[in-house]
Amino acid sequence: MATQTKTRKKTAKPAAKAAAPRKAVKAAAPNTVTVDGKQRYYEPAPQGIDVESFRQVVSSRRSVRKFTNKPIPQAVLDDCLDMALLAPCSSGLQPWEFYVVKSADKKARLVKACMSQLAAKTAAELIVCVARTDRVQEFSRKMLREWPMPDVPVLVKRYYQLIPYNYAPGPLNSFAMVKKAATAAGGLLAAVPRGPYTSAEVKLWAAKSTALACENLVLALRAHGYDSCMMEGFDEVRVRKLLKLDDAAFPIMVVGAGERAADGVFWQQLRFERELFVHEV
Repeated sequence: MATQTKTRKKTAKPAAKAAAPRKAVKAAAPNTVTVDGKQRYYEPAPQGIDVESFRQVVSSRRSVRKFTNKPIPQAVLDDCLDMALLAPCSSGLQPWEFYVVKSADKKARLVKACMSQLAAKTAAELIVCVARTDRVQEFSRKMLREWPMPDVPVLVKRYYQLIPYNYAPGPLNSFAMVKKAATAAGGLLAAVPRGPYTSAEVKLWAAKSTALACENLVLALRAHGYDSCMMEGFDEVRVRKLLKLDDAAFPIMVVGAGERAADGVFWQQLRFERELFVHEV
C-alpha cells in the first residue's frame, strides 16, 4: 500500500516581467510516495477539471481568415506561448522555437512570404513556429544538469548520455545504414525503435513535437478569447532568410493570431464521418 509524504511548498515569487527570460527551476524536495518500500515522485491527477469548458475551447477553435485591429495584450500572448512550451515532446527534448515577429518591416516581409493572404495581413500577431534538429546533445546535457529531482536515476542518466547518438545521422547520412542494420539485427530478438536513421527522419521527429506545441498555442489563444490561423502556405526560403535560420532549423507553420472579425470564419466546419478515422482492432 502506498503512503504519501508531503513537503511544505515555498511561497511563490511574483511573476517576472514579460521581457525577462524564463529560467528552469530545479525542485528542491518534491512530494513523494512510497511504493513497495521505494520512494517515488508523487503528482496527483487534478480533480474538478471542467470537460465541457475544454470541449468548448476545442470545438470553437477555427481557422480564422480575418481579424479585427484589436491587439493581443502582451501578458496574454506570453501566457499562450508559455502553455505552448508545456506540450508533450519526444524524450523531453523540446525541439521547437517560436519567433514573434514585432518589427514592422519584418512583419511586412513575412506577410509577403505568406503570399499576402488575409489571415497574415490582418493578424495582430504573427508567430513563426520553428523546429530544430541540432540541440539534442545540448538539451540532453541540460536535462541532466537541471533534473527536477534531487538525484538523477542511473537509467535516466544513461538514457540521456546515449540518446544523442540515436538522432545523429552523420555526414551525408553516413550513420544511417549502420544504425539500420543494428536495429534490424536487434529487432529479431525484441522490439526496438526503428529510426530515426536519416536527416529527413530526424526532421520529421522534430516536426512532430513542434506541431504538438503549435496546437497548444492555438488552443491557449482560444481559451483567452482570441483566435488563430495555422498557415502552411508560405515561402520557406523567404521565411528562413527573414529569421536567419541555419540548416538545422526549419519553419513548420506561421500562426496568425488576433480577435476574430465578424466575417473572419469563411464557412461552416466540415468533418467526415468518425468511422473513417477511428478503428478498433
